Amino acid sequence: MSVKNGAAFLAACLDSIRVQTFLDWELLVVDDHSSDDTFQRLKKHAEKEPRFRVFKNGGNGIIDALRLGFEHSTGTFITRMDADDLMPPRKLEWMHDSLLNAGKGSLAVGLVKYFSETILGEGYQKYAGWLNELTSASANFNDLYKECSIPSACWMIHREDLESVGHFRANVYPEDYDLAFRFRKANLQLAPVLEICHLWRDHSDRASRNDPHYLDNRFSALKVKHFISTDYNPEKQLYLWGAGERGKDLAKHLLSCDINFRWLTNNENKIGRDIYGVILESEEILGQVKDAQVIVNISARDAKGRIEEVKLQYADLAYFYFC
Repeated sequence: MSVKNGAAFLAACLDSIRVQTFLDWELLVVDDHSSDDTFQRLKKHAEKEPRFRVFKNGGNGIIDALRLGFEHSTGTFITRMDADDLMPPRKLEWMHDSLLNAGKGSLAVGLVKYFSETILGEGYQKYAGWLNELTSASANFNDLYKECSIPSACWMIHREDLESVGHFRANVYPEDYDLAFRFRKANLQLAPVLEICHLWRDHSDRASRNDPHYLDNRFSALKVKHFISTDYNPEKQLYLWGAGERGKDLAKHLLSCDINFRWLTNNENKIGRDIYGVILESEEILGQVKDAQVIVNISARDAKGRIEEVKLQYADLAYFYFC
């Protein structure tokens, strides 16, 4: 667990770990250059609880902190925690048992819930609902190009499997999203726990709201990188469907990686235009091709109904949903 200036919520977080029904755990908590009294509070908690081990980050940022914690860990099973969140009392028990039953080569995931001392935004509730639907269906990897579908602090894995995917070595942000792609590439089998295993606290100082690494939530560079390494087939024609702002951002990253693609739109005013050296074409071209790959990134407003309509028309194409 990495923590930076977490004094406000630290005691509640640590208490939720201390009372876990599963007893054989250790917490490696790394202070990431806090300017408040986080480190002093951590030391006091560790004096009372020998399973808390406290470190200072010799590097900078959450990736260095997670890497340091992992290097000092001794556990057979690894999970991570965020310092402003809470664990339900049976979280470790549930996830450990699920992982133990599934065996190596698996990833335990659980249901999540947001809470807040103020009004909880509808977007957070929808995101949690979407994640929980995927987890309940063991389908978290199916929608990974849309958003990070493995909750960052609601998974558990065999140590050997985490080491095999490179644990926290990669200096890539968002670190949880990059790791989720590596879990998928390793063909880990999902072991879902159909219980609320993690309580996400929403507040104005969350890193996801303030850290510059997370502010542009398109994460196009990360998605393109993993698409090329895992799913892209250069022997098949690639189509990019969508020419809104997100589609343009994806196009720039594909071009920067020297990936050739044909660019499609359902906007009649854009058909025939040259953007970044690529001429936009009508989406109706999909009816003339077979055995192709299609990155779907049309606007959220039009997405659901239009995607289903096109899938019914051109069902034999391989679709990758980035929206």
